[in-house]
Amino acid sequence: MPDTPAVLVERDDADNAVARLVLNRPARYNALTAELRTALLAALRGLGGATDVRALVITGAGKAFCVGQDLGEHAEALRADPASALDTVTEHYNPIVLAIADLPFPVVAAINGPCAGAGLGFALACDLRIAAAGLKFSTAFVGIGLTADSGLSASLAHAVGAPRALELLLLNESFTAEDAASWGLVRAVVPAEALLPAALELARRLAAGPTKAYAEVKRAVRFGAVAPLPEVLAAEAAAQARLAGTEDHAGAVADFLAKRRPSFRGK
Repeated sequence: MPDTPAVLVERDDADNAVARLVLNRPARYNALTAELRTALLAALRGLGGATDVRALVITGAGKAFCVGQDLGEHAEALRADPASALDTVTEHYNPIVLAIADLPFPVVAAINGPCAGAGLGFALACDLRIAAAGLKFSTAFVGIGLTADSGLSASLAHAVGAPRALELLLLNESFTAEDAASWGLVRAVVPAEALLPAALELARRLAAGPTKAYAEVKRAVRFGAVAPLPEVLAAEAAAQARLAGTEDHAGAVADFLAKRRPSFRGK
């Protein structure tokens, strides 16, 4: 329906600090139309500014997570102006990937169905991934004569190694959730009906943790994957100095010495 939101943002009933973002174009397998891309970017930016969110689950409505660019809409853009048809990469896809990666709390992808192209890039921008059993992944890009975007050339290589990333991108062979688990690309594979409960349980666990430390971990891993060791060590030291002044750190040290289970407030 035209008035149906392209993206839904909801709060978890069991833990209001956990948000759920749903790509909501199930009839089109959550293919990335201009409407969906714009709504997704706006929703992520809104969540990034929310002071009461401490973990996020991203999933798709219906039978798919996200099958990438809507090719019907893309064909129209090519007919109108081939030179600008892929401007959406810089206008939408790159900012979406950065918005996911830069969220100051953990993000769990609940991959409920087919995940391809930019959809795979978005999933890999999340911090942790759980997949429904039997689903298929695909890089997809060379199948339409394109190279990777949405950060996939880096994130896939970091996740599975450069040789396998090249194989997946060049041959465009689909792979299963079970393959992805064996490569370490997803944390777990569960029955479809158990996917969202498992993702929300993981998000609740993360929301109860030291959110500021998690944000530093996210930045450190991204930086450490590309930077020289001296720069990594300096960045780690600076991050530890920032965290030394947090309530979570002081409280957890006191709890450890008192033999209590630590309780984190994300402060």
